[in-house]
Amino acid sequence: MLVSQILKSKAQDGVLTLTSDASVGEAAEVMSTKRIGTIVVSDDGGATAAGILSERDIVRNLGTSGTSCLTGTVGDMMTKKLVTCGPSDTSLSVLESMTEGRFRHMPVLDDGKLVGLVSIGDAVKARLAELAMERDALEGMVMGH
Repeated sequence: MLVSQILKSKAQDGVLTLTSDASVGEAAEVMSTKRIGTIVVSDDGGATAAGILSERDIVRNLGTSGTSCLTGTVGDMMTKKLVTCGPSDTSLSVLESMTEGRFRHMPVLDDGKLVGLVSIGDAVKARLAELAMERDALEGMVMGH
């Protein structure tokens, strides 16, 4: 399944973003309220991605710096070297990148513009749907349908 198909199947359009000057505490509050695991950082209203901040980033910093890290900025804590995908990438290639890089969210860029965010759960769901369709097709061939 293509990333473009995954994005169409998601209930929410667009990507929730914060600017790099937002506080980490504000980001944690948004993640908690929205029940999401990451926020894309964008300083131009969501057109491009400057970085990404995840729950894991916050927890790691809490472990090393204590609660004082919550007053720092998202820009100081975010991952700046993004691994992204495009709408024509497959769910399998996204899963491989996420597994290799040990992360759970991937911004989707189309001609450099941020168009979505795919989670590992989205990619697994898409891959399972693909496998179910393949199984059904094989069963149909074996059964002569």
